[in-house]
Amino acid sequence: MLAPTLFVLCSLLSNARSHSTTCNNPVWPIRVCTGPPETYKVFNSDGKGLGVFAAHDLDVGDIVMRETPAIKIVPPEFVKGSGYPMVAVAELVRAEFETLPAPQQEEIMSLTYHATAHEKKTMDKLGIIFRTNAYNSGTEIGLFPKIARINHSCRPNASYYWSQTLNKRIVYATRRIAKGDEIFVSYIPLLLTQEQRQKHLDRYGFKCTCEACAQEHAAMEASDDRRTTISKAFVDFEPQLTLTSPKTKKATQQARKNARASLKLAELVHEEGLADYYAKAYRIAAICHARVKDWEPAAIWANKGYELKFLEDPQSVYTMEMHNLTGNFIQEWEHELMQKAQRQANSN
Repeated sequence: MLAPTLFVLCSLLSNARSHSTTCNNPVWPIRVCTGPPETYKVFNSDGKGLGVFAAHDLDVGDIVMRETPAIKIVPPEFVKGSGYPMVAVAELVRAEFETLPAPQQEEIMSLTYHATAHEKKTMDKLGIIFRTNAYNSGTEIGLFPKIARINHSCRPNASYYWSQTLNKRIVYATRRIAKGDEIFVSYIPLLLTQEQRQKHLDRYGFKCTCEACAQEHAAMEASDDRRTTISKAFVDFEPQLTLTSPKTKKATQQARKNARASLKLAELVHEEGLADYYAKAYRIAAICHARVKDWEPAAIWANKGYELKFLEDPQSVYTMEMHNLTGNFIQEWEHELMQKAQRQANSN
């Protein structure tokens, strides 16, 4: 008989394969519905200007907003060491801006921006607004005025992705958010020390005072150590993420060591509250356990990663990979259980 947990995984995989991602036919237990129409409200945020706040309770995976770029440009050639030439960017942005209706233009010009005194005197304000608030959107760069109102945190409760198919940037909750709580995303890579993160945020003109940056000294040092360790682990694991079985005793020992280390990595990512990196850690744990044919945890970790990537984008390459890994590991686990049952039957 198959273990109950295996039945749960098989059922989940079957549901995810056969159901759509609309609110009329949701995939249990994955939440993909947007909930009530008014998901968020924009209010003043203490010390941060305007911010975006939850209009009602949000669960993990709930959509905060989907927004089409008000302005989207194909950037000029990137110059190594200095970035995109801002004069050329400003010209492209201005051309798109002039085609917009007045209310949209006013919304864009009201966005917060950061520039030096010299830049304010010599550069087009619109270009600076675009530089401060725009996101990479596939091969283009887009400005999303509503998403631009979401403030930064180094331990955010929401994340986002670009959907080329929908031509929208989609923001979704990565933690439970209570009604009235502010919604945060990250503007920068998060696997940096607090000092490094603050330097990265200089381009936005503020010092972060989020819960991760406002810790006492000892807690801050521990947080920095965790983030540094996680970053190094991701790099160290990358060349070893293969499903090829180890061929030697030494390689097998290393693979088992990696499996144990992958559990520690997942623990550290959770301890630091870095939901943006959960799926990456789960994928590592799944593959590491599969390499040593430990199929139960391999299937469970793969499924956990699949659930998260499905919430983000059901059709992404990463989601499909995790879907396939989950299915393959379940089959191996099922085969292992059947062999065990057969051996028990023969011994009786």
